Amino acid sequence: MNQTQQNLQERAEQRRIQALVAEIEADFAARRSARRELERSWELNMNFFSGNQYCDVAPNGEIAEEDKRFYWQSRRTFNHIAPTVETRCAKLEKSRPQLQVRAFSNEESDVKSARLASNLLKATAKRINLESVVSRATLWSEVCGTAFYKVLWDGKAGEVISEDEKGKIREGDVSVVCVSPFEIFPDTLTVERMEEVRSIIHAKALPVGEIFEQFGVRLSGAKISEFSLSPYSLSSHFKCVEGKGASYVKENYEIVIERYTMPNVNRPNGSLEIVAGGKLLYEGELPYRNGDKGGRVLPFVRQISLPLPGAFFGASVVDRLIPLQRAYNAVRNRKHEFLNRLSMGVIAVEDGSIDTDDLAEEGLSPGKILIYRQGSQPPAMFDCGSIPSEFQREEDTIVNEFILISGTSEIARNSNNPTNVTSATGLQLLLNQEDERMAVSSGSICRAVEEVGRQILKLYKQFATNRRMISMSGESKSTEIYYFNSADISSDDIVFETESVQTPEQRRTAVLDLLSLGLLNDENGKLSNHTKKMVLQTLGYGNLSDVRDISAMHLTKAERENLSMMQGQEPDVESYDDHTLHYNEHVRFLLSEEFISKGGMPEKSRIEAHLQKHLKYMQNNQ
Repeated sequence: MNQTQQNLQERAEQRRIQALVAEIEADFAARRSARRELERSWELNMNFFSGNQYCDVAPNGEIAEEDKRFYWQSRRTFNHIAPTVETRCAKLEKSRPQLQVRAFSNEESDVKSARLASNLLKATAKRINLESVVSRATLWSEVCGTAFYKVLWDGKAGEVISEDEKGKIREGDVSVVCVSPFEIFPDTLTVERMEEVRSIIHAKALPVGEIFEQFGVRLSGAKISEFSLSPYSLSSHFKCVEGKGASYVKENYEIVIERYTMPNVNRPNGSLEIVAGGKLLYEGELPYRNGDKGGRVLPFVRQISLPLPGAFFGASVVDRLIPLQRAYNAVRNRKHEFLNRLSMGVIAVEDGSIDTDDLAEEGLSPGKILIYRQGSQPPAMFDCGSIPSEFQREEDTIVNEFILISGTSEIARNSNNPTNVTSATGLQLLLNQEDERMAVSSGSICRAVEEVGRQILKLYKQFATNRRMISMSGESKSTEIYYFNSADISSDDIVFETESVQTPEQRRTAVLDLLSLGLLNDENGKLSNHTKKMVLQTLGYGNLSDVRDISAMHLTKAERENLSMMQGQEPDVESYDDHTLHYNEHVRFLLSEEFISKGGMPEKSRIEAHLQKHLKYMQNNQ
């Protein structure tokens, strides 16, 4: 290839890149324009939640502050939206799902794989502080209706495996971040499930220094409006709270546009393009095999508060509470104005009889001497009557509508029992009804966290090719160091167990009911040691179950003996062994599919001889 042909190819590649950048920027602008009304409703919800409740969407589509009709009008805010959202978040926090992986079958390999997956998820959740991420996402979904999780593989995390002239090279690890709805732009707003989206743009404002560190491209930077993700101008940017408009503006930033496209005929592995400042930062296929059977899907998980038919973004309870909040503020302010008239009074003065400027400035202070013109009528106070009872009735009606629409009761919000129900059963029924009304929101959190856990395991399956170390807790609460790689993770043949519909108090009550009915007793009418352990853990006293119970330790020892006998060793039978537990564990191993598929006559004979030793001890004890 001569120099001329190479130059032609380079110019053609440059034109292709410029056309791609222009197409992505135009696509982003079209998606941002299509959902502008949604963004303004989210901004309005955030203003009402924070207490700035005298603003609305202006005819130009921006958030504007409402002016007073009269200068003397009272415009105090009596925020009921914030405690309502906080109560809902607290209820959802108590029913937070815990990821547990259940074995696909009773085979030993499936049980070990499920145990590894459960401990891996627990370790990852603790490392990335997943509870805090879910809490932030829940607040976003409750205020704006929708929140997203982005499940990534961070190449700069994990243990150091080598070092070169560029710095330390790490093994990488999973990262989960909460993404606000302001940063997510789907290709269509009318789909109801994440699986129906064919393309998503994740746009975020990043400092130019961080962009250079990640992609090695220097950009000039600009002033960026943080929520609208557009160049900032004083004429277009909303300033609901006077003097705080500039707090939403970032200087020396650029908008990074990441467009994720699902696999199609032209690109079987999908595509990912990243653009910022008019330059192409990255172009390639979808990086993660996070779908079923190794397929590639979008690395985003959606969580909504309330679903809307035919809409990708969910609804928020704040949307429904804003009209009530406006009405409540109006009633309380008019009530206070009426009280001011009663306390300060309205004075009738004959024209020219007194100095009205002095009266307006100083008012009627105690002991004040009023001098009026001789022959004129002295100033007199108007009778304003008393506060109409309609004020109180309207206020109570609005408060009751707050409770009706928000899904929370006065028991949860105010620790008050307005129904005069005194029995424990009746109060529990009221609380159960409240939980049922929030089941849609808690169910969405449960499904989102489950999908996050599934994608975490799939990323480890894809990238954890080298052996890694994880500390796992055994059944006896002892810490075990375990080495694993991607081959040990079965990310497809797993079943998640998430319990988000029951609070810890409800689970403890259910366990106590089972105990009182005797449903947890064995054939002898007693609780086994294992059942006692599980009951104590459910009641929150798991440490007490490990004080005297050593049966789990015997089972762990028997499992180690099974492994050693499969490796050709012959472990000794000790006099202090629990021979019944050991015997049952060895027999269970002989009947497992793992032994049938791998075992031979030498291993079977060795285990049978070991069983005879345990049987001899059992007969001597009898």
